[in-house]
Amino acid sequence: MSNPNTYKRAEILIEALPYIQKLYGKTIVIKYGGNAMINEELKNSVIQDIILLKYVGMNPVLVHGGGPDLTNALKKLNIKSEFVNGLRVTDQSVIEVAQMVFIGKTNKEIVSLINSKGGKAIGLSGIDGKLIECEKLKMMIDGKETDLGYVGKITNINSKLIELLAEDEYIPVIAPIGTDKDGQSYNINADTVASEVAIALKAEKLILLTDVEGVKTVGEKQEILPVLTINQTKELIEKKVISGGMIPKVLGCVDALERGVKRTHIIDGRVPHCILLEIFTDEGIGTMIVKD
Repeated sequence: MSNPNTYKRAEILIEALPYIQKLYGKTIVIKYGGNAMINEELKNSVIQDIILLKYVGMNPVLVHGGGPDLTNALKKLNIKSEFVNGLRVTDQSVIEVAQMVFIGKTNKEIVSLINSKGGKAIGLSGIDGKLIECEKLKMMIDGKETDLGYVGKITNINSKLIELLAEDEYIPVIAPIGTDKDGQSYNINADTVASEVAIALKAEKLILLTDVEGVKTVGEKQEILPVLTINQTKELIEKKVISGGMIPKVLGCVDALERGVKRTHIIDGRVPHCILLEIFTDEGIGTMIVKD
C-alpha cells in the first residue's frame, strides 16, 4: 500500500497546476520587507519561493525595503532618525547613508542569496539608467507644507531595463532610491516603488509582504478579510477599520488596480513560503484586493 503522504504531495502539485498555467510568462512584482528580511529561516523561504516562480516560467521582480538596516547604520554613525507620518525625514547625511545601505549592503545581500540558491539575480536602484525618476515630495500636515528633506515622489519608471532582465533569465532586485532631473538622490517608500513598478510593467500581480496577517475586521474577534474590492477597501478606510501603516499599503494596491495591475495581495511575510501559499493554493493566506 502506498504512503498516503505521497498522494497528499501529488494533490498539492495538482492544485498548483492551474495557477502555474495561468501565470506562465506573467510578471509578478513582490515588495520584500519586514520580518522576512531579518529572520534567516523566513529570508531563505522567501528567496526559494521567488526562485521557484522563475523556474516555473513566471517573471518575478523584487523591490526591497531595508528600514531596520538603515536605522542601525544611522545609530552607529550617531545620526538621529526622525519620522513624520511613517516617512523618514531624510537630510543630506541620511540620504548618503541610505544610498550606502540600500544599494551597497541590503541589495547586494539579497542578490547574493538568490544567486547562491540557484537563481540569477541582478541588483538595481532607481539611479541605474534613470530607472526611477522622481521629484521632492511635498507633504501637507495640518494645512502646512512639511519639509521631509530628500524624500521622493515618483514621476516616472523607465521599465525597459527591468523588462529586458525579467523576460530573460534574470530576477531584478530593486533598491528604493530614485533621482531627480539634476541627479540628486531621494529616498522613496518601498511600497510606493513596488506599486509604481507593477503599474509600469503591467504586472499580473503585486504582492506586498508585511508583518501582519492581512486586512482584519475590528472588535474582539478579529478576522482576516480574504478578498476586498476597491470600493470595499475605500469604505473600510472611511470607517477606520483600516488604519495606521496599513493605509498606504492598501492605497498602493488600489492605485495599482486602477492603473492596470490585475491582482494585488497583502500577505504575512512571517509565514514560511507565504508567496507560494498565496499564489498556488485555493485558500491563500492574506488579503487579495481586486477590481470591483
